[in-house]
Amino acid sequence: MQYCHHIEEGNRFNHDPRRSRKLLLHKREINKLGDQTREVGYSIIPLKLYLKHGHCKVLLGVARGKKKYDKRQALKEKAVKRDIDRAMKARY
Repeated sequence: MQYCHHIEEGNRFNHDPRRSRKLLLHKREINKLGDQTREVGYSIIPLKLYLKHGHCKVLLGVARGKKKYDKRQALKEKAVKRDIDRAMKARY
């Protein structure tokens, strides 16, 4: 959820910064995302957040989580890289 700083002065433009925002998509786009996320293991991921013409836009992606063996492999690679970086840092 996006957070907009609340201005203390009272005027007609004050807003609740923690309110839910509308998702501006066509009905078929919402249905497509819903169908894809109903499958087991799929999630909607915000890939990019940017401003365009005064509107905050989000690029969404549908992704599947890693399997357990993929996670272990990634942890091993991260540990090896960390050890190499430490060795190189100690060397110089």
